[in-house]
Amino acid sequence: MDFTSAAFWAALGSIIWVNILLSGDNAVVIALAARSLPPHQQKKAIFFGSAAAIVMRIVLTLIAVEMLKWPWLKIVGGVLLVYIGVSLLLEEGEGEDGDGNTENTGLLAAIRTILVADLVMSLDNVLAVAAAAKGDTVLLVLGLAISIPLIIFGSTLLLKVMERFPIIITLGAALLGWLAGEMILTDPAVVARFGELPHTTQYLGAAIGAALVVALGLIIKRRQHAQPA
Repeated sequence: MDFTSAAFWAALGSIIWVNILLSGDNAVVIALAARSLPPHQQKKAIFFGSAAAIVMRIVLTLIAVEMLKWPWLKIVGGVLLVYIGVSLLLEEGEGEDGDGNTENTGLLAAIRTILVADLVMSLDNVLAVAAAAKGDTVLLVLGLAISIPLIIFGSTLLLKVMERFPIIITLGAALLGWLAGEMILTDPAVVARFGELPHTTQYLGAAIGAALVVALGLIIKRRQHAQPA
């Protein structure tokens, strides 16, 4: 596509816009994963996590159409999201002290969490981005690359909000559970067995997923606090 054409810039704008609209949940995960790090490492986790996630998303976009046809993939992804949501809830208040080695481990763990969560949540999202790119790889790479600072800004803003309003942490974890419930009920294996489920059923499954993550997080926290030091 010609760089000087109106069609090129219109398509590029569409990719950036679609990616912003679909990256709200990713910004939540990035902020959740970075919040337990020391302040000087939070920016690193947000930057490297966002950049790596965008690179991975470019690769994923090229193969997502086929991957979404695989049975059980979204079920496994949904279970992973539940695990990540519960883990992020349990990280509250951890990692604030310790030596540099522990801090480096925490930074790598945060980036790993961002990558895994982004991989799972992007399976559906990348299809919309790919449709906006209309098969043009240059457009795809440019659009997603330009989106990086926007996602970083969103994550940084959420991180500050979480510091003032800790309830956002619980809501963020619940969002992951909601997405997990939706993913599981739209897996090809589930559709093949029960047919296309009504939206009401999908919303109910999403609500159960959200409640499950929050409930598991609270139960495990209480047990940990009940254990003798």
